[in-house]
Amino acid sequence: MMGVLNKDLQDAHNLTMAEYRILVMLSESSDGSLRMSDLADGVLSSRSRLTHQIRRMESDGMVERNTCVDDGRGVLAVITTEGKRRLEEAAPTHVSSVRAHLVDLLTERELSTLGDIFEKVDAAMGSTIDKG
Repeated sequence: MMGVLNKDLQDAHNLTMAEYRILVMLSESSDGSLRMSDLADGVLSSRSRLTHQIRRMESDGMVERNTCVDDGRGVLAVITTEGKRRLEEAAPTHVSSVRAHLVDLLTERELSTLGDIFEKVDAAMGSTIDKG
């Protein structure tokens, strides 16, 4: 599934699923920025892998890195105007791809069951994360 979604985004927008997920997370934050450590946790990536990914995205003009004002040691990833533009262009392709390769293949009952499964997994992951 992820391979197909990745291919669709790359073919249409020269954007990987990893880049798309990062842009989504940044765009959903209140000020368009997240600490690199929080972003790594959110996209389920190692900090070193995320650093390389952000460096590539920075060279493409999609994000910037800034020092965290609250903590001089922390680094923030910030979505740029170009990153927002790329995300807005890619979002319809992503939605269409998810529909074509998942949603449209399932019955309403199957979708409901899938939703129940994701809620259960999400709740379990949340309790695991809360415990540290």
